[in-house]
Amino acid sequence: MKITHPAALLLLLATPLDAWADERVPVRPEEVGLSSSRLKAIDTYFREEVERKRIAGAVVLIARHGKTAYVSAIGQSDVAAGRPMAPDTIFRIASMTKAVTSVAAMMLVEEGRLRLADPVSRYLPEFTKPVVLSKTEGGASSGENYARVPAHREITIHDLLSHTAGLTYGRSGPPGLDELYGKAAVADVFMPTAETMADRVKRLAALPLKFNPGVAWDYGMSTDVLGRVVEAISGRSLDEFCGERIFRPLGMKDTHFVLPAAKRDRLAALFTSGADGSLQPVPEAGLTAAKMTFSPAFPYAGGGKFFSGGSGLVSTAPDYARFLQLLLSGGERDGIRLVRKDSVRRMTENQIGDLRIPFGGHGDGFGYGLGVLTERGKSEDLASVGTFSWGGSFNTYFWVDPKNELIGILMTQIAPFNHLTERADFKRLAYAALLEASVSEGR
Repeated sequence: MKITHPAALLLLLATPLDAWADERVPVRPEEVGLSSSRLKAIDTYFREEVERKRIAGAVVLIARHGKTAYVSAIGQSDVAAGRPMAPDTIFRIASMTKAVTSVAAMMLVEEGRLRLADPVSRYLPEFTKPVVLSKTEGGASSGENYARVPAHREITIHDLLSHTAGLTYGRSGPPGLDELYGKAAVADVFMPTAETMADRVKRLAALPLKFNPGVAWDYGMSTDVLGRVVEAISGRSLDEFCGERIFRPLGMKDTHFVLPAAKRDRLAALFTSGADGSLQPVPEAGLTAAKMTFSPAFPYAGGGKFFSGGSGLVSTAPDYARFLQLLLSGGERDGIRLVRKDSVRRMTENQIGDLRIPFGGHGDGFGYGLGVLTERGKSEDLASVGTFSWGGSFNTYFWVDPKNELIGILMTQIAPFNHLTERADFKRLAYAALLEASVSEGR
């Protein structure tokens, strides 16, 4: 008998973690329609990337028909310590957190505690009467030469989920807005801090929007605000809510906002690329590159009370595969339903109409916390229409192809990574394994 939420919460919490299938133990690829020989090419590719010192190491995972068919740990998780990568190596997954927070919000929608059309100010009063930044006649780049005009309407929960709220990360322009974000220190989510997200969001709410809610798409702090809404409604920290309602029920035992000290030696080291292209470890004090400031210490240093719904999680490839299988299965995992099919459908369908997202490898549309491939973008992608995906600032990436029941996950730890092609190459090699198996079976 299938179990549905929320009445089964106590049963979910009592479920022993070892009762779940182990995503680290793959089946024979041919059992799920993948070519073993083609999958070996993925190992070869990533070994070459390590040998060329483009990355220190990687963990890659492919699942199909609900079963893991390929898991490979290549290179080193910590070069200085000589520690090899392992399937249970822990990674900073950054913006792959967004899909998790979006599921948390949809749980509250299903329970009638939140509505997609609700103004954010209903839960966070600081967002009442938002303003938009408008450049004045002949104004220079400084934020003081921009006028703040009332927004056409307030930000809604739908706007936060779909990134049409007018919030940014303070590095996509215009210069005046970026300057204001910098002065308010709201977007440095990868630095240890003693403050809470409630503190951060209040400063963010005082800043002008980039555009009127609903008229454009831009990447930014929307999901961090959404996580704060989850906290305000539930009366729990985002860490507690996700742990109780998502991670423990799914057996995601290595997914955390604050990494426990006992697991710190499993956290992959964080690298950047030097001026000569060589790998350089990121110092604990942090550094700034590509307009982003980051430290390897943010998952375990600071006050332990800052939970970034947009970027704050650490996880493993097998853990995240459990979460993605939940979405692929329409909100149900091993007979236990966490969210309804309709909620997953909303998350994985294009919610931004004719707008297009500007990031390659994620389709052309956007759902709730996920890039979505629509018919108009099919010629630019190997995946099937309806595929949803996203990635993180430290070169982590996933895609889920519902038509082929295919999941791919890539975990590395380097920023910036715009000089690398590993996401596209990994995806290309995975589909080659799918195609060869299909041809050999006469399909």
